[in-house]
Amino acid sequence: MANTETALIVGVGASRGLGAASARRFAREGLHVVVAGRTAEKVERVAEEIRASGGSAQAVAGDAAKEENAIRFVETAEAEGPLVLVLQNSGSNRRDPFLELTTADFEQIWREHCLAGFLTGRESARRMVPRGRGTILFTGASGSLRGSAYYAAFAAAKAGLRAVAQSMAREFGPKGIHVAHSIIDGGISGDRFLSRFPDAEKERGADSLLSIDAIAEAYWQLHIQDRSAWTLEQDFRPWVEKF
Repeated sequence: MANTETALIVGVGASRGLGAASARRFAREGLHVVVAGRTAEKVERVAEEIRASGGSAQAVAGDAAKEENAIRFVETAEAEGPLVLVLQNSGSNRRDPFLELTTADFEQIWREHCLAGFLTGRESARRMVPRGRGTILFTGASGSLRGSAYYAAFAAAKAGLRAVAQSMAREFGPKGIHVAHSIIDGGISGDRFLSRFPDAEKERGADSLLSIDAIAEAYWQLHIQDRSAWTLEQDFRPWVEKF
């Protein structure tokens, strides 16, 4: 396995989720994928599904916002072969009236998105830069660009993550590392969103939610872009989404 190129996906939860869909897409290209998330049972299930389909995968569990875990995730992937593709996809969301938002909750959301992104990006770049090649991807959101009422913590965290990605791209692009940030502007047809809004697809109509497989395909296309035309940032939304 040591000569196999590897991919690391940080922020894998349910099988019907963007992290898992991305892992499946990368595995289909022959990469050994390391799926990382906070819940051991979920990441093990995703890894097993990939192996059952003929792919190569392993699971690691832990909080990506803790430095020791970010290092462990990257080291696990690097141990199986050169790490060539990383997707930072971790973090939750919460709705809080601003006057009721606690310091602890604000900091927690920042840790899940911005700090975890910094740690994953730094550790990945430390392995990739000496080789002069690799791709580091970050999942953003509408909040990366604007703060909405009741979502100050989320917007601050996502805007910070976007700035981290921009700084990394400008520093590491000339060293052969493709860093890209994707803004997901709309509901995703995964378990997280549909568990909260189970009738969303029926109410909104066909193709009204972002397909996890379509986003995963776009992530793969970022990885294989020619370096003469690299994308730093792209945004995705369903055709019916207002913006």
